[in-house]
Amino acid sequence: MTIKPLSDRVLIEPAKAEEVVGGIIIPDSAKEKPLKGVVRAVGNGTKDEEMVVKAGDTVLYGKYAGTEIEVDGEKLLMMRQSDILAIVE
Repeated sequence: MTIKPLSDRVLIEPAKAEEVVGGIIIPDSAKEKPLKGVVRAVGNGTKDEEMVVKAGDTVLYGKYAGTEIEVDGEKLLMMRQSDILAIVE
Protein backbone atom coordinates (compact mmCIF):
# COMPACT_ATOMS: atom_id res chain seq x y z
CA MET A 1 0.00 0.00 0.00
CA THR A 2 1.24 3.49 -0.83
CA ILE A 3 0.38 6.49 1.35
CA LYS A 4 0.69 10.09 0.12
CA PRO A 5 0.27 12.64 2.93
CA LEU A 6 -1.92 15.65 2.18
CA SER A 7 -1.28 19.32 2.84
CA ASP A 8 1.54 19.92 5.38
CA ARG A 9 1.62 16.38 6.73
CA VAL A 10 4.66 14.09 6.85
CA LEU A 11 4.89 10.29 7.13
CA ILE A 12 7.77 9.19 9.39
CA GLU A 13 9.31 5.80 10.11
CA PRO A 14 10.39 5.99 13.79
CA ALA A 15 13.84 4.76 14.75
CA LYS A 16 13.89 1.47 16.64
CA ALA A 17 13.53 1.81 20.42
CA GLU A 18 16.85 1.42 22.14
CA GLU A 19 17.33 -1.34 24.71
CA VAL A 20 19.30 -0.80 27.89
CA VAL A 21 21.85 -3.60 28.00
CA GLY A 22 23.08 -4.90 31.30
CA GLY A 23 21.58 -8.29 31.82
CA ILE A 24 18.02 -7.04 32.16
CA ILE A 25 15.56 -7.73 29.34
CA ILE A 26 13.29 -4.77 28.75
CA PRO A 27 9.90 -5.55 27.16
CA ASP A 28 8.76 -3.49 24.15
CA SER A 29 6.01 -1.84 26.19
CA ALA A 30 8.56 -0.42 28.66
CA LYS A 31 11.00 0.94 26.10
CA GLU A 32 11.34 4.68 25.68
CA LYS A 33 9.47 6.02 22.65
CA PRO A 34 12.00 7.12 20.00
CA LEU A 35 12.16 10.82 19.19
CA LYS A 36 14.00 10.39 15.89
CA GLY A 37 12.93 8.93 12.57
CA VAL A 38 13.26 8.96 8.79
CA VAL A 39 10.79 10.82 6.57
CA ARG A 40 9.11 8.36 4.18
CA ALA A 41 6.72 10.73 2.35
CA VAL A 42 5.64 14.40 2.45
CA GLY A 43 2.59 16.34 1.33
CA ASN A 44 2.63 19.31 -1.05
CA GLY A 45 2.46 21.93 1.69
CA THR A 46 -0.03 24.77 1.92
CA LYS A 47 -0.05 28.29 0.52
CA ASP A 48 1.07 29.52 3.95
CA GLU A 49 3.61 26.78 4.73
CA GLU A 50 6.22 25.53 2.27
CA MET A 51 7.49 21.98 2.79
CA VAL A 52 11.05 22.10 4.11
CA VAL A 53 11.57 18.39 4.83
CA LYS A 54 11.83 15.79 2.07
CA ALA A 55 11.71 12.01 1.87
CA GLY A 56 14.89 10.47 3.29
CA ASP A 57 15.59 13.22 5.86
CA THR A 58 16.33 12.11 9.43
CA VAL A 59 14.32 14.28 11.82
CA LEU A 60 13.72 14.87 15.52
CA TYR A 61 10.17 15.32 16.78
CA GLY A 62 8.32 15.86 20.05
CA LYS A 63 7.53 12.98 22.40
CA TYR A 64 3.76 13.13 21.85
CA ALA A 65 3.79 14.31 18.22
CA GLY A 66 1.89 12.59 15.48
CA THR A 67 -0.60 9.80 15.07
CA GLU A 68 0.63 6.22 14.97
CA ILE A 69 -0.65 4.20 12.01
CA GLU A 70 0.13 0.69 10.81
CA VAL A 71 0.74 0.01 7.11
CA ASP A 72 1.57 -3.51 5.89
CA GLY A 73 2.56 -4.52 9.45
CA GLU A 74 4.91 -1.53 9.82
CA LYS A 75 4.29 1.18 12.46
CA LEU A 76 4.60 4.71 11.09
CA LEU A 77 3.81 8.21 12.36
CA MET A 78 1.73 10.81 10.52
CA MET A 79 2.31 14.36 11.75
CA ARG A 80 2.31 17.96 10.65
CA GLN A 81 5.58 19.47 9.51
CA SER A 82 5.31 21.98 12.38
CA ASP A 83 5.61 19.06 14.88
CA ILE A 84 9.13 18.34 13.58
CA LEU A 85 11.77 20.02 15.72
CA ALA A 86 14.90 19.63 13.57
CA ILE A 87 16.50 17.90 10.60
CA VAL A 88 19.56 15.83 11.57
CA GLU A 89 22.45 16.09 9.11
